[in-house]
Amino acid sequence: MKNKILVAGGTGNLGGRIVRDLIKRGATVRAVVRQETEPEKIEKLKKLGAEIIPVDMSNAEEFKRACEGASCVVSALSGLRDVIVDAQTELLDAAIAAGVPRFIPSDFAADFTRLAEGDNRNFDLRKEFHKTLDKSAIKSTSIMNGAFADILTYGTPIYDFRNYTVGYWGDDPDWKMDFTTMDNTADYTAAAALDSETPRVLRIADFQVSPKDLVSIGKEVKQKEFKLVPLGSLEGFAAANKKDRAANPDGEKEVFPDWQGKQYLHSMFSVHHESLDNDRYPDVEWTGAMEIISKI
Repeated sequence: MKNKILVAGGTGNLGGRIVRDLIKRGATVRAVVRQETEPEKIEKLKKLGAEIIPVDMSNAEEFKRACEGASCVVSALSGLRDVIVDAQTELLDAAIAAGVPRFIPSDFAADFTRLAEGDNRNFDLRKEFHKTLDKSAIKSTSIMNGAFADILTYGTPIYDFRNYTVGYWGDDPDWKMDFTTMDNTADYTAAAALDSETPRVLRIADFQVSPKDLVSIGKEVKQKEFKLVPLGSLEGFAAANKKDRAANPDGEKEVFPDWQGKQYLHSMFSVHHESLDNDRYPDVEWTGAMEIISKI
């Protein structure tokens, strides 16, 4: 039982990495998949060495049997309310019914517990799930990794490598943003899943950089002068995002509509980690900002 981990969402980008790193760390991994999952996605998990458990997620008894014997359930589920709230609650109920002692929810983000309702639709769904999770008897651990580091490669206003500008919202160009690669988030999560003594929250970041830092790093790596550009107040940004959301109701059916991406940018300048738990697992090899930016 000690090293048997059940993973939900293993066919996803982050979930597949978590399955891979759990197996690298010596765990026996069960990956629960929907019965209609594409065969090639299942085959990919099999090649990693995972045991595949197709389940009807509406069948509580079937879900419970899949969880039996696991020491931890890791959720890497991604989606809207039907997934983050409904499916994750079914997974939680199955874990509790099966006597699983620990649960890692699909949080993997900035510390959204410190954000106001309405600032970020996807974070609000996680908060809603937490109302159920926090009342349950199971021991849970959220892993807060800030933003995934590959956002720096997207050409967003934060780091526009085409126009050589670094933008920021608010009045503090020294504000530190948290970035973690998906690979390191997965490896850290795998280590946490195998650690029976984790706290309620673990906060990690490969690097914490300010807009001013990105200007300096961009100049050093790209041998170009980057310009620091203030983009307005956080209050104005939040108001604009709410207006965009109201004007585009079809986005409510999408995981990442344009206004949701802007809400993520807003969160990066609203909360950051005051301290990090990186040292908890010394074998995780953290990635620096220069390494990420040099690959763009």
